[in-house]
Order: sequence, then structure tokens, then C-alpha cells
Amino acid sequence: MRRADRLFRIVTLLGGATVMTARRLAELLEVSERTIYRDVADLVASGTPIDGEAGIGYRLRRDYRLPPLHFSEDELSALAVGLRMVGGWADPAPRRSLREAPVVVPAFHVSPAMVAPLASLRQAMAGAQKVRIDYVRADGESSQRVLWPLGMVFWGNSWTLAAWCELRDDFRSFRLDRIGGIDILAERFDASRGRRLQDYIDAVRCD
Repeated sequence: MRRADRLFRIVTLLGGATVMTARRLAELLEVSERTIYRDVADLVASGTPIDGEAGIGYRLRRDYRLPPLHFSEDELSALAVGLRMVGGWADPAPRRSLREAPVVVPAFHVSPAMVAPLASLRQAMAGAQKVRIDYVRADGESSQRVLWPLGMVFWGNSWTLAAWCELRDDFRSFRLDRIGGIDILAERFDASRGRRLQDYIDAVRCD
């Protein structure tokens, strides 16, 4: 159990003015009593109102409650993206459990052009709305496309849009940093079987 989780459990176990000895807490959390003493001391130092009496135990003051955790829709989306990136790119051990790993995902190398279309594309995908984009290919040729935005894929150094292209009548990938402009259209699309994100993934896997 991570230390942060253990501290949270201690506060939860002591909730409702329940009195618990260090020995009982140690048994429940499967750690030593010395660890419990240290954890409680750190909680008290951080401002958690835990009272303790020798030979009796610890208790949390009745008027103290842990604040509820709330996440906005954007924050939940960010958490989902992070978890999917870990699931797709990390080694098996972090996939099972991220145990305070010294892993950093730096953002300073990501160009603004790569990030700029993300919000509009997420909005279009959420509403199943078509988009019109101005796109510049790697060879410099420009074109305008009407797309069904199905999903976004991160390949380690770039984001691409997975989409059904009406011009090509087929699946296509578009690098986000090559999208010069984007308009969300009122017209909606129906990604029925054969034109879903999973179908795009299956097509890429077979290439």
C-alpha cells in the first residue's frame, strides 16, 4: 500500500470519533506500530486534528471531515487520457500498479501547433459532429477535408486524428500540427459498424 493511501486509511479508520490503538491500526494496515506512530505524527504536523492518549489510543475530532473529491469534466478527461497513455506505453508493472514511480511526462517539448486543435476536436467528437479542416501534407501540398473525427492517437512524438475522410471515402490519419484551421460543422455523422474508431484501429493493425 502506498503511503498516501495508508494515511488516508488512518484518517478514515479514526473517523466518527472512533478510538483505535496503534497496535490495532498496525494490524489493519499490515505495518509496524512504529510506522503508525510516524504516520500519525506526520498527519498531526500537517494539521489533521488527531488526539492521542497513552494506553488508550488515537481518535479524530468529531467535527473533522475529509473534504469530498470533485473533478470537472475536463479533469476527468485528462485523467482518462493519462491512464490510457500508461496502459499503452508503460511496462507491465506500472500498468498493474503505479507505486510512487519517479516517472515524468514533460510538456515543454510539445509544440503549440500540436495542442491547438485538441479542444475543438474533443468537442466535435463528443457531439458526433463533422469537421472541416485545412491540412498541409508532409510534401507541402494543401487541401481541405470534411472529416468524421473518431479519435485521437498519440504515437510518442505526435498526436494524430483518426478520422473517416469524405474526400477519400476511407480512414485517414491527420497530424494535428499540420492542421491549419478547423471548423466544427452542424452536420452530424453516424459512425456505424465499419466506420468506428475500433474499425480504424483494426485497419491500422492490418496495414
